[in-house]
Amino acid sequence: MAASPLVFVFGVLGNIASFVCFLAPLPTFYRVCKKKSTEGFQSIPYVAALFSAMLWIFYAYVKSEEILLITINSFGCVIETIYLAIYLGYCPKKARMFTIRLILLANFGGFCTIVLVTHLLAKRQANRLKLLGWICVVFSTSVFAAPLSIIRTVIRTKSVEFMPFPLSLLLTVSAVMWLLYGLSLKDIYVTLPNIVGLTFGMIQMVLYAMYRKSTPVQDQKLPEHKGDIENGVVNAVTDEKLEVSTQPCDIEIAEKKQDQAADQTGNEKTEENKNEEKRGEGFPQEQGGSCRV
Repeated sequence: MAASPLVFVFGVLGNIASFVCFLAPLPTFYRVCKKKSTEGFQSIPYVAALFSAMLWIFYAYVKSEEILLITINSFGCVIETIYLAIYLGYCPKKARMFTIRLILLANFGGFCTIVLVTHLLAKRQANRLKLLGWICVVFSTSVFAAPLSIIRTVIRTKSVEFMPFPLSLLLTVSAVMWLLYGLSLKDIYVTLPNIVGLTFGMIQMVLYAMYRKSTPVQDQKLPEHKGDIENGVVNAVTDEKLEVSTQPCDIEIAEKKQDQAADQTGNEKTEENKNEEKRGEGFPQEQGGSCRV
């Protein structure tokens, strides 16, 4: 009973941290609503987050007296459902059908299967709680391991563009609060996933400190490869255009000199000069075509 105040304090702090984490995608979905497009991002993280929240609510219900787990995961279910509804409203048809199948398979089929299996295979509450607890551990650990792809991207590109520091910090703080909550409650099923979450959170903090001022790999290669090629193409095109554009001017100047000489001497223009004049007058209209002198 001595640990009860700590359990409550860490549970409330965990609720606050997780609440902010659940609200983190709001700018993304605001942009989706404004542009009326999902811009190609995936719905899988939101389906997984909804499934995880549903599992923890069921776990807290079976264990009983876990109101702090129920409150935050109930909010998670509501906000993730809203995110998915917005996504389905603006995503392409192919992505919409994939997301609907995923929701039916995981959030309905998968969850109902877990409920039936835990009741059929474990008649006693203690055994049911143990089975359900390990299911929650496995799934939550896999969700916490999701940042591995982001960590790999940061190391490869030496850029923290896709790993914003505030979100990484919030996820780390949330993992710390729920880890302390699990330790105070002596609940191994709450403790284990958050050890993994804290580990990956600390790795992200270290990577951010290492690469926050680094020049991304792509930017370093750009002047050496892509930039040089593009500049070469631009210069070649520019030179060609200059060459083409100066030729009509040279012809026009020469013809004007010939006309002036003809006027001064009073000689009549020959048939050849007339043809040359016509060719000179028609050339500016052919600048978009090939140049023939």
